[in-house]
Amino acid sequence: MQYTYKYNSPLGKIILASDGENLIGLWFDKQKYFPTYIKDSEEKSLPIFKQTKKWLDIYFSGKSPKFIPPISIEGASPFRKKVWGILLTIPFGKTISYGEIAKQIKRTGTKVSAQAVGGAVGHNPISIIIPCHRVIGSNGNLTGYAGGLDKKLALLKLENPNID
Repeated sequence: MQYTYKYNSPLGKIILASDGENLIGLWFDKQKYFPTYIKDSEEKSLPIFKQTKKWLDIYFSGKSPKFIPPISIEGASPFRKKVWGILLTIPFGKTISYGEIAKQIKRTGTKVSAQAVGGAVGHNPISIIIPCHRVIGSNGNLTGYAGGLDKKLALLKLENPNID
């Protein structure tokens, strides 16, 4: 069984999903790649949602939360999981390019393109907490964000008010 919870953020409604123990999804309402299986879930208050709400409250206050709620990513390819693992290492207020992530993966012996990294970043099921918004184009441009570029820019400005 899967469960959902709605969180009202300063950037709009966010849908959280859980397997009952772990956070399995976090999406802006109606964002690209929003999973259809969420429609058949039960809305319920759970401890994991309470932890995630606390994380989001801290985050949207402009501070870096010092914890990550328990997360679980099932059904994703090893490549996507590797990319999402790298995203978790990007510090609050910092950015990295798709190409830089591709170079990190290449150091492990796997050939990969920045475009392949972009595909994995775009399908991140736990946005904000797995900070896909911190990934930018090689020229510093904002490129792609499943929740919308306006939200990506707002999240980056929240973390670093000096971002242009």
